Amino acid sequence: MTLMNNIRERAKNTSKCIVLPEGTEDRTLKAADFILKEKIARIILIGNKAEIDRKVIESGLQFIAQARIIDPLDNPEKERFANLLFEIRKSKGMTFEEAMKLAEDPLYLATLLIKSGEADGEVAGAMNATGNVLRPAFQIIKTLPGISVVSGAFFMIFKDNPYVPENILVFADCAVHPDPTAAELAEIAVSTALTAKAIAGMEPRVAMLSFSTKGSAKHALCDKVIEATRIAREKAPWLSIDGELQADAAIVESVGIHKAPGSSIAGKANVLVFPSLETGNIAYKLVQRLAGAEAIGPVLQGMAAPINDLSRGCSVSDIVNLIAITATQAGGMN
Repeated sequence: MTLMNNIRERAKNTSKCIVLPEGTEDRTLKAADFILKEKIARIILIGNKAEIDRKVIESGLQFIAQARIIDPLDNPEKERFANLLFEIRKSKGMTFEEAMKLAEDPLYLATLLIKSGEADGEVAGAMNATGNVLRPAFQIIKTLPGISVVSGAFFMIFKDNPYVPENILVFADCAVHPDPTAAELAEIAVSTALTAKAIAGMEPRVAMLSFSTKGSAKHALCDKVIEATRIAREKAPWLSIDGELQADAAIVESVGIHKAPGSSIAGKANVLVFPSLETGNIAYKLVQRLAGAEAIGPVLQGMAAPINDLSRGCSVSDIVNLIAITATQAGGMN
């Protein structure tokens, strides 16, 4: 079974509710119809109901009737959601009138549905820029306790690679935070381990990567990774984390034994945490292109509830996959 098939099956078992704030968008409607048909998740669509009904008829969609549809401009619950937003943001100077207006914004309403417990996660971005998707999330959902930084992980899927016996490596951060401090890098490591376990059912073995292995080089950049490893172990003593390790020491057993004798991670890592966004982004693209690995992501991590961002050039299949991933993330948080 492929990773995505496995994720879809895991999502079915969670029975989570995912809100789609771009409910009138054609690809989103087709993806939602498939999700409901396969019972991968429950769905809330936000958008003008008449427009949704028209597109459902035009496209011959058969399962959208199972979704809850909320028209943000004709919502009998608007004042309730505005009150919730006002209570969250009044200390930042928001007025009730401003909250009433924002409760009509589908992206804000989606996060308010999550905050109220009526939805478990959100997928958006087919029509909206990343900043617009994440702004309400940072204001309303915020990050997990003990986590201050949001990051992006990629699941790298390999075929018949001798260095990846389980066929999956998880790379982070490859998408969000350019130059993390040691403390932030530690948070990224913990978040990525939790993502690997929640989404792929992996037992994470986390390598904190550097150009040095166990003091083989001396530099401030290496010191950052060493400190990040110490903090990550302190934050999550139940996780298997080691560093600093060079990439070959992390994934090649013979090299790991030679360069880091006694390490339980060296040569066996399945989660690779890069010291910067620059290195992570370059690495995943090189591995994708040169090794022919499939890259699934980015999966955003560190939020108190799963909120994932699509590319505006996404396909229906991309949306289906991200809904399944988001539902699985939500299941892993419980």
